[in-house]
Amino acid sequence: MILTVCMSPSVDVTIELDSLNIGKVNIVKSKTLSFTGKAINVAIGVARLGADPHATGFMYSENGAMFERALHEEGVPYSFIWNEGRVRENYKCIDKRSMLTEINDVGGQVGADKLVELMQAVQTFSAQASVTVISGGLPRGVDASYYREIFRAVDRKSLRIADTEGEKMFAALEAGVDLIKPNREELEETLGRKLGDKEDLLDACHELLDRGAKSVLLSLGKDGAILTDGTKNYYCKSINVAVNSTVGAGDGMVAAAAVMMQKGADLPDILRAGVAAGTAAVTTFGAVSFTKAKYEEIFSNLTVKEF
Repeated sequence: MILTVCMSPSVDVTIELDSLNIGKVNIVKSKTLSFTGKAINVAIGVARLGADPHATGFMYSENGAMFERALHEEGVPYSFIWNEGRVRENYKCIDKRSMLTEINDVGGQVGADKLVELMQAVQTFSAQASVTVISGGLPRGVDASYYREIFRAVDRKSLRIADTEGEKMFAALEAGVDLIKPNREELEETLGRKLGDKEDLLDACHELLDRGAKSVLLSLGKDGAILTDGTKNYYCKSINVAVNSTVGAGDGMVAAAAVMMQKGADLPDILRAGVAAGTAAVTTFGAVSFTKAKYEEIFSNLTVKEF
């Protein structure tokens, strides 16, 4: 089983229009609602790859039933920690140039008892999981140190994957993780500096290794990704595809990496799978994941190089 822990679910409203004109009326060409959250997207990706996910995390009473329905349709089992209130809504506007503009809501609040309840759930479910993925933001008012505490609750036999940024990333690293997956922008913001060429990016990845990661999967968007464990460094360039949405691309990368880690794959195959899933995800408008057929098509056309 691959356990995914969603700290901050969201309803993503993806809007397609010709152009986004500030201060004027904009006509929507199409609109898609996705019931999502980083770890929920990962769980769906894991299921589409034919593996066995289980989703947990915080959920909210007013519109949480829609998430249950979406996961049921994808064949993903779930066990949420329920809270009063409503899941936040994010708006993603995509114009004909594939330019993405995002407007993100802030997460709801949870009580101290719910924080403890989720840690207990993670402890229980991770004992049955070969891989545990914890990703995303935190509920409003929850300190970044919660990432450290919840990773410490993960069973020692389960591999640990973190996908977050800033102080939350540092907190996860304090607990020790097997894989951390920032993108370039997140890594720059977390380390507080701009990153240059591939060697500069690799040095930044090594800083995360020094802080407690066993390996770092650095997403570079359309340029592919880097994967390093400090001894071996690999790069995989993506292939050119029509970008219909970047929603869920990083989560697809995490899903494929988790499945490969569960299989005991080596670093090159983990990287290749991650890039294939991330690339496949951007080809679908408004979707939070990818199709297995598109993933396999792209996977077969990728090459991993050591550097």
